[in-house]
This record gives sequence, structure tokens and C-alpha cells, in this order.
Amino acid sequence: MAAPPAYALIATDLDGTLLRGDDTVSDRSLAALRRAARAGARHLVVTGRPAPRVRPLLERLGCTGLAVCGQGAQVYDAAAGRLLWSVRLDREPAETALGKIEAEVGQVYAAVDQDGADGLTLIEPGYRMPHPTLPAVRVGRRDDLWRRPISKVLLRHPTLCDDELAAVARSVVGSLATVTMSGPGTVELQPCGVTKATGLALAADHLGVAAGRALAFGDMPNDIPMFDWAAHGVAMADAHPELKAVADEVTTTNEDDGVAVVLERLFPAG
Repeated sequence: MAAPPAYALIATDLDGTLLRGDDTVSDRSLAALRRAARAGARHLVVTGRPAPRVRPLLERLGCTGLAVCGQGAQVYDAAAGRLLWSVRLDREPAETALGKIEAEVGQVYAAVDQDGADGLTLIEPGYRMPHPTLPAVRVGRRDDLWRRPISKVLLRHPTLCDDELAAVARSVVGSLATVTMSGPGTVELQPCGVTKATGLALAADHLGVAAGRALAFGDMPNDIPMFDWAAHGVAMADAHPELKAVADEVTTTNEDDGVAVVLERLFPAG
């Protein structure tokens, strides 16, 4: 009988990690994931994107299992087309957190991801989507962002960089929300205590896989909790310095098939 693989769960971030800049996955990365699957390892997408924005990609990847979405606020069952678990960010703490941030840095521009498997991304006037390929609905004023329950708030500042905005937000938000930075132009507020690790742990428990057999790939500070949870964390070559500082290994960039480089080593052909 063949020995079980060293890693039974492969958790991959999307943007800047598994995905190339054009929102595609290379043939080499797909082949490496298939090779790992044949060896018995499960692949889990773990992303800041909400479930509705992930569903088309999962279909292209042929994924029919679970996906952790919305920075860990959602666990989505691709086969059933429904959320197994979700956490909402209530309007009151979200608005209070926004007010505290704006008291420190002046006006910020906000967007929200609505809760649910079919929720929309709403953006207020002045907000610019960091990923132009992702659909969003522009609203007339901030109050319109709260039409339905939400899973997170996305923030941008006209002059501060992401690191500066995230640092200020963390210093004033406290227990109102969790602050994450998940990519260029993407500072987010999500339910307090919710991270990629909390969603990944729930999904892994559902699959019966322990953290000690999990391998994680990422590129931004929002992946740090996932690296802390997993047995082995792999940062991309151009990852944020905060993530590289806690990574067990650094691979090549997403454009150079960094995920595949590691999987080909850990799951050799034959």
C-alpha cells in the first residue's frame, strides 16, 4: 500500500499566488495540483474574494469541493453551490470603525461585500476597484452600502499607502473588527476574530485533515494567520515582507509558477 502524502491539504491564496496577473492559472500549476490530488492531497482555495466572485474561477479550475472565501468569513461548497458557514460584519461596528479611521486620516473611500452566495460588491463614490476584472455596483452614497448584511468593508485612501492605512486602522479599530491587508489597494475590515485561519480550520475539520498535514501558499499579510495555522507556509518571491518574515520557504513568483515549483518537488511524478 502506498504511503500517504506528507501534506494532505494544500491551501492556496489566489491573487498574487495561484493566479497570474490576468486571472488565469497556468497549465503547469494545474498539472501540479492534479499530481498532488492523485497522491491523495486535497486542494483548498483560501482567498479574500467573496464566494460570488470565486465561483466562476472554481468552475474553470474544476473544483467541486470547499473553498474558504471572504478572508475566512465564508466556507463555500462548490458542489452544492451554497455556503456551509458565514459570518457577518454588523453595520454598527463597521460604521464606528470607519468613523474612527476617518478621524485619524481624513476621508477614506469604502466598498462592501454583501453576505451570501449571491451577494454583490457595492462601491461608494470615489472608490476604485483594485481588481478591475471583478464586478461591482456603484451606489450613490455611503448609506447605500448597508442595503443588505455584509461580510466585510474594503477601504482606500487618496494618499496613504496600504501599509500606512492598515497601521492606522489597527491602532484605532480595536475589537470592532479585524483589519487585514490582502493586496495592492486592499485594506479590509472583517468580523472581529475572523481570519483566513479560522475559515481554513473549519474547512479542514469538515474534511478531517489536521493542521499538521497542511501546506499553505500566499503573498500578503492576510495570509499570516494561515501560515501560523498550517504546518508549512510558502511565500511567493515578491510577497510582502511581513509574510516572508514568518514563511518556512520562499518560492518563485506567481508568474513563474511558484506554487507548481514547490508541489513538483513534494509530489514527484510516479
